[in-house]
Amino acid sequence: MTDEPDPRHHTRKMKARLEETIRHLREDIDKVEEPQLKAMFETSAEVLGGLTKAFDHYEQKSESAWRS
Repeated sequence: MTDEPDPRHHTRKMKARLEETIRHLREDIDKVEEPQLKAMFETSAEVLGGLTKAFDHYEQKSESAWRS
């Protein structure tokens, strides 16, 4: 565990984990047969992609909510 004070260190680590999960979900879409599960995997990947974008916006301070 790190005591790194720079928030970008933590947001980048979280984004990497989210992106890994997104890749895994999308890869598994082709491995399952059930249409509902395929849809759930794709929806989950999209939602996690939105979280990844939120971390980007936080890092860039591109949204008013993230500005001091």
